[in-house]
This record gives sequence, C-alpha cells and structure tokens, in this order.
Amino acid sequence: MPSFDIVSEVDKQELDNALNQARKELATRFDFRGTAAEILGEKDKITLIAEDAARLRGLREIVIGKLSKRGVDLRNIEQVEPAISSVGHARQELKIQQGLEGNKAKEIIQAIKSHGFKVQSQLQDRQIRVTGKKKDDLQAVIQFVRSRDFSVATNFKNFRD
Repeated sequence: MPSFDIVSEVDKQELDNALNQARKELATRFDFRGTAAEILGEKDKITLIAEDAARLRGLREIVIGKLSKRGVDLRNIEQVEPAISSVGHARQELKIQQGLEGNKAKEIIQAIKSHGFKVQSQLQDRQIRVTGKKKDDLQAVIQFVRSRDFSVATNFKNFRD
C-alpha cells in the first residue's frame, strides 16, 4: 500500500550555515565591535550571549534574519524569554523543535480523520505515517495538510508506492 510520512524537521546543514553567516556578520558589525557577543549552536538549541538587552535584541535579529534567509522555518524555533542578570549580561535560548510533539500530531491526525479521507494515519516515533490504497488519496491529504496552518512546519518524506 502506498504511504508517506508527515514530519516536522529543521535541516541541520542549513541551520549550521545560517549560524556561520550570523557569526561572520557579528564579527563585521560596527555596533558589536569590542563587545562580548556570542552565538553558540548546540544539538537542539541556539544560545545567544550579549553584554546587555539591547545588544541581545540586535543579536537575535541577526540570527533570525539569517535563519529565514536560509529557508529554516521559524515556526520550529521557539524563543525562550531572555535572562538578564543584574550585572547586565544577557542570555537567551532559541529552542529547535525536531519532530512532531504529541498534541500537534494528534491535532493533525484528527484533522485528517475529520475531513473524511480514505486513509489511515498513525503516530510513529515523532512522525505521522499515512497509508492509503490510492496515490490520489495520499496526494489529497498532502494538499490538505499544506493548506492548513498547524503552527508547526510540516514536511513530507518517504513516499512509497
């Protein structure tokens, strides 16, 4: 039976490229010259460190701008409230969501079922597997999911015949 997977992933290579571009811009920007500003990329989060809240805001704008230019969907980037110390140092984390979480996956599955498609959908390891008898049904599901906004990026992969 034909099937495909609905996933919500951020391309790691594009994320790395965007962070490298942001670091290069940070090194050349006049307003950041001589200050301690850092962009740290980890497995599932980006940490921004600056001397004060204004520079942190500028740093966040640089990173978000580079991410959007590289095609990283910003719906998968969660901005945590910045932590500003009494000394003036500011720190903020941008969490990267990989995979569909439980509530979002259930919402997508429920939307597919309520629309009346002749397919089966089930949650498997942070992705939704959709199977059906006809390719046309699966393509209709893809169009339906693309047309709706579930406040999370949706990608489609592993289309099998």
